[in-house]
Amino acid sequence: MPALRRIMAILGALMALMGLLWIGQGRGIVTWPASSFMIGQQQWVNYGSALAVAGLLLLLLARRLPRR
Repeated sequence: MPALRRIMAILGALMALMGLLWIGQGRGIVTWPASSFMIGQQQWVNYGSALAVAGLLLLLLARRLPRR
């Protein structure tokens, strides 16, 4: 069970960080790489928000699993 908690926590953190990156690119805050098709596109803000929330929920779920 500890391995499952660790995997879920790592995956949740990566999902949340990637979601934040997508939000930044969609809002035009993060302009790297300069040729990215995601820059300034509202749909990537929406996708990033959903991914970040899913990642945070996965982190919360991982913390609530019983320790053994």
